[in-house]
Amino acid sequence: MDLVYPVSIAPLARGSKPGPEMIPIVEPTGKVVARAPREWCHNGSKALHPVVHLHIIDRYSRIYLQKRAATKSLLPLYWDTAVGGHVAYGEYLREALFREAAEELRFHDFNPIPLQSYIYESGTEAELVSCFAAVGAFRLRPDHDEVAEGRWWEIPEIEAAYGKNILTPNFEQEFTQVKQSLLALL
Repeated sequence: MDLVYPVSIAPLARGSKPGPEMIPIVEPTGKVVARAPREWCHNGSKALHPVVHLHIIDRYSRIYLQKRAATKSLLPLYWDTAVGGHVAYGEYLREALFREAAEELRFHDFNPIPLQSYIYESGTEAELVSCFAAVGAFRLRPDHDEVAEGRWWEIPEIEAAYGKNILTPNFEQEFTQVKQSLLALL
């Protein structure tokens, strides 16, 4: 799946105003129906907006996770997917994935493998999440403005951290869904 933009620029979402970081508002199919500032999407609007996640696995079945920066408004200092971020208005999923990977881990040279898409809802937002994987022995260098730290985790170590306020709830749910698909790539 990818995003389908209208021929002309999409209208502003009802109740929103232009902002510095505009993101697409989508239907579950990926059809872009509006645009809105990121902050508006996170303040209870529940407007469905696209995000990308990248799971990085090495040949030893280890999973690379990032620790969210202390400055993050949602779940600071929790461990999360190696790369994750919002799709900017006008971007397609792979463009956003490569931009986020470069911003967070200075990671450029990888072949993204699509895993799944799903809708994730929290108390304040609704996201259309597109998950990808990258397999290999990569040199990852976290940008400390974006990420507090990063490291490789063994799968039993990840599963032992479930429910202990170490991992983000979204990561716990997603990893349970994609674990077998990740291992099948080895």
